[in-house]
Amino acid sequence: QVRLVESGGGLVQAGGSLRLSCVASGISFRSYAMGWFRQAPGKEREFVAAINWTGSRTYYADSVKGRFTISRDNGKNTVYLQMNSLNPEDTAVYYCAAGLEVRTTPRYDYWGQGTQVTVSS
Repeated sequence: QVRLVESGGGLVQAGGSLRLSCVASGISFRSYAMGWFRQAPGKEREFVAAINWTGSRTYYADSVKGRFTISRDNGKNTVYLQMNSLNPEDTAVYYCAAGLEVRTTPRYDYWGQGTQVTVSS
């Protein structure tokens, strides 16, 4: 059974930082590209960041470039999203996803349940 479990969300003031983690099980993690997406109330799920299976290539949405960093530890089956300089527009449920190809669209094979990030002004 494939499981992706996110953690690290919470409430933070504008300008603050959070680090999200996503632990994968039931897949050969080092063979999968990983992505982070987010969905705010009333909006569609949107791409945030992605990383290839080796960690050598990363991709970011323009809205988070320079503020967020995606990384992975294949020894721990974990992908991270370091989020700095947060602003209220970053408020959303954040999801991690796993797929055999790096994509900036939600066409991933497996998804976590999400973790809430709330940024207060």
